[in-house]
Amino acid sequence: MLHLNNISLHFAGHYIFDDVSITINPEDKIGLIGRNGAGKTTLLRLISNRMQPDEGRITKPNDYSIGYLPQELKINSNKTIFDEASLGLSDILTLEKKINNISEELQQRTDYESSEYLLLTRKLSDFSEQFHLLGGSKLESEVEKTLLGLGFVREEFYRNMNTFSGGWQMRVELAKILLSRPDCILLDEPTNHLDIDSILWLERYLKNYTGSVVLVSHDKHFIENVTNRTIEVIAGKVYDYRCKYSRFVELREEQRKTQIAAQKNQQKQIDQYERFIDRFKSKATLASRVQSKMKLVEKIERIQVDDEDISSIRFRFPEPPPTGKLVMEARRVSKNFDEKTVLKNVDFDLERGEKVAFVGKNGEGKTTFTKIITGNLDYSGIINFGNNVKIGYFSQMETSNLNQDLTVLETIDSVASGDIRTQIRSLLGAFLFSGDSVYKKVKVLSGGEKARLAIARLLLQPINLLILDEPTNHFDIISKDVLKNALLDFKGSLIIVSHDREFLHNLTDKIYIFKNQNIQHFAGDIYEYIEILNSQQEANSNQNRNKNDYYIENEQSDKIRREEKKNKQRDINKIKKEIAKCEIEIEKLENKIKEFDEMFLNQEFYNNPEIVKKTKIEYDNCREKLDLKMNEWTELQENLESIM
Repeated sequence: MLHLNNISLHFAGHYIFDDVSITINPEDKIGLIGRNGAGKTTLLRLISNRMQPDEGRITKPNDYSIGYLPQELKINSNKTIFDEASLGLSDILTLEKKINNISEELQQRTDYESSEYLLLTRKLSDFSEQFHLLGGSKLESEVEKTLLGLGFVREEFYRNMNTFSGGWQMRVELAKILLSRPDCILLDEPTNHLDIDSILWLERYLKNYTGSVVLVSHDKHFIENVTNRTIEVIAGKVYDYRCKYSRFVELREEQRKTQIAAQKNQQKQIDQYERFIDRFKSKATLASRVQSKMKLVEKIERIQVDDEDISSIRFRFPEPPPTGKLVMEARRVSKNFDEKTVLKNVDFDLERGEKVAFVGKNGEGKTTFTKIITGNLDYSGIINFGNNVKIGYFSQMETSNLNQDLTVLETIDSVASGDIRTQIRSLLGAFLFSGDSVYKKVKVLSGGEKARLAIARLLLQPINLLILDEPTNHFDIISKDVLKNALLDFKGSLIIVSHDREFLHNLTDKIYIFKNQNIQHFAGDIYEYIEILNSQQEANSNQNRNKNDYYIENEQSDKIRREEKKNKQRDINKIKKEIAKCEIEIEKLENKIKEFDEMFLNQEFYNNPEIVKKTKIEYDNCREKLDLKMNEWTELQENLESIM
């Protein structure tokens, strides 16, 4: 159990957190909710000990382990994907190394009855038992299962980390955290680096995880499926709701309505007091009562209503330029990167007003195809556009096209026209630019702020084909709803690459699945597609369960083999011990016989016939014993060789 006790943290005179207390219980699945900049990431950093509070303290048991995946992480590794992911099983790997070292040492030693030897055998037994309890016999299968779940294919397991993009490297980092099975997993926007297949797998994993999970995500469906507790971060405070996200939304709306009603009643009372003060303040006889009312008004603590849900804001965008029924067509489009074929003979049509989604695993060619359509990549095949097609394109690189010397307000104002100019401030507020932040120069904005500004600017331009590649990665839940509403109002054609199910739901008319170097049209909504994916993954899980049965059988076989090996080693040690004793006896007998031989060479020895007779009897006995010991030694050696 982890406790945040009266935590406060301030920066530049403003409180980021003010006297916050949270307890994270075992098996809690917590969704951190709040606007961008509210402090969700900061809270994760405090919990993970990356930051220290100015006041208060964080307490946890000494052996409490935390796994933290930030939004961005610079990874520098020359290991293979498999070896890097295996580092998550460091405890098992350490045990395995200790077991191997002790086994090697035992094979070298011959002091079988020494206390040191017995201590080593006990350690070996203890380490082997721990290794078994931690699942060491299934180490490779666990790494493989986790990497496959996160979207890797077996052919990639032994490629070096530095040959993969940052997003794929973040998946390996996530795999390491999951494999290490910490007491508490902290995830900051984990779905940014995942495709739909991997998100579904991670959902199931976290939902069934036996430890606690704290996650920040803009994916409402992901939060709803994983968490059982919701903590909202607002203005330096946290509000804890022990319920799922959907129930939290209902409770917050009820709370907001209650706040509005209470605020109205309070204002009504204040108005009454102020009318009394205005009417009788000149009456000397009522001076004391007027003063009393004035003090009452001053002491009233004003009820604050939470910020309005801006997701209801809608805009009337410029009418898109007219175009023909067919906006674009692609025939036999192919694209290779060196020897790797990403797209092969792709056919695709887009009509006026259609809104389509591109989905599929990362690396299947979704972004490549959008770049081809927008003229940013060469290709083979044919692409024809209809009359008067005006393309607006957003990618993560689009921020580089912003004028760095303009302010946020100037950037939007330069493209706005008509009635929309009256809504510029509302639009900027919806995209998280409010107050003095609209006067910031573009060059001082963060990457996420630039991305939001680029999308806001794009929505105001007179275009009839809008192409968006993962537009929601830097949006919180409320701002994402604003963007979705804007796209629903868009009268032109839309192509959107996204893994966000809730965002795509009811937004697009068609879904195209990128798979095996081509695309397939799916006639249904995104959630119908998700059902199919879930069924496929469930079938794979059943197969894995069967494999696990196989692994259990293998574990039992391994246990038998370990027991047999243990018995075999015990027999070997016993025989070696008997051989060593036999060799000592042989050496003693040979030395005794040597003494007799020296006596027999001495002429004076024969002067006493009785001693000579007695000595010869002893000599013969020694020779007989030596023969017996030699035969015993030979048999022991043969037994040892047969066992080994």
